[in-house]
Amino acid sequence: MHPVTLDITATDGAARTGIASTAHGSYRFPCFMPVGTRGAIKYLSASDYETLGAEIVLGNTYHLMLRPGAETIAHFGGLGKFAGWKGLTLTDSGGFQVFSLDPKVDDDGVTFRSTYDGSFHRFTPESAVATQELLGADIQMVLDVCAPLPSPPSVLRLALERTSAWAQRAHAVHQRTDQALFGIVQGGTDLVMRAESAQRTVSVTSGDVSGFDGYGIGGLSVGETRQEMLPALAAALEHLPTHRPRYLMGVGDPASLVEAVGLGVDQFDCVMQTRIGRHGTAFTKDGKLHIKNAAHVLDDRPLDDSCPCDVCSRHSRGYLRHLFQVNEPTAARLLSLHNIAWTLDLMKQMREAISAGKFASLRQEVLKVWG
Repeated sequence: MHPVTLDITATDGAARTGIASTAHGSYRFPCFMPVGTRGAIKYLSASDYETLGAEIVLGNTYHLMLRPGAETIAHFGGLGKFAGWKGLTLTDSGGFQVFSLDPKVDDDGVTFRSTYDGSFHRFTPESAVATQELLGADIQMVLDVCAPLPSPPSVLRLALERTSAWAQRAHAVHQRTDQALFGIVQGGTDLVMRAESAQRTVSVTSGDVSGFDGYGIGGLSVGETRQEMLPALAAALEHLPTHRPRYLMGVGDPASLVEAVGLGVDQFDCVMQTRIGRHGTAFTKDGKLHIKNAAHVLDDRPLDDSCPCDVCSRHSRGYLRHLFQVNEPTAARLLSLHNIAWTLDLMKQMREAISAGKFASLRQEVLKVWG
């Protein structure tokens, strides 16, 4: 029995829309999942997520296991209850963060230093599962090896082999029947390795449970161009089952979102929306808008007059520029709210376009601005 079921209500080419149901609630796809690395999206609270209409929010296993600790979060009833969030949660394995810290990796697992106090920690596929079971998210990810791009074939091959072996080990120890476990596909931009990794991840079996509850495609948007990313993504998707969710990890720019949905991806996460928002850049229907520019000092227009968010209905570009000029923290909060709302609205437009059989024209509209 898999704790995630997909109800695909419409398709348009490879793009699909519908509802994914978990043990504790459902989410509409394609969906964007904002990232709350340390248990919160920077400057935002759980009530903000509800107002924005987010359905799943991410937490980061690496950061949460270090502070406040998985056992502490388990004491509060899991990450959602700890954060006061009634929606769904997903925890990544922390692998991406660990591998950005130049860790010592061997066939058994990975040893790394804490970014907080320099202490050493050990992570294995088994301990990643156990830690995330304590964190209690609705969906957890296996520990994988994320190679930077570009990497030589030997590095991609080793990452693929370890990711595949670790997926089998994670699958074997996963206990919580109310928590989905997603496998992860690696392989860099090598099309043959991407296909092989997908096939091997899908074939993982333990006892009478075959395959994972869903599939993440990792190791993309880590240095390659979109033109290099999309064929690698397509090579993986070709071998992933259509009745399970497909999740492109760490990708959130509008052009990549619409291209990936067109290939059959269901869900996404990215820190880009809030990261660029905190530094004064907003998503709009006309592309990126840099609010700190002097051109906006007397501008009484909203960031985007087609955006349904509260920031756009209430505040002018001139006011938002003023907040950044005086280093008012509210500025970072407001642009973060807008960028998440704008992205969630783009996903809604995609769901509606797929249902209406008009996805190709929406894709062209988005790529004309963002491509």
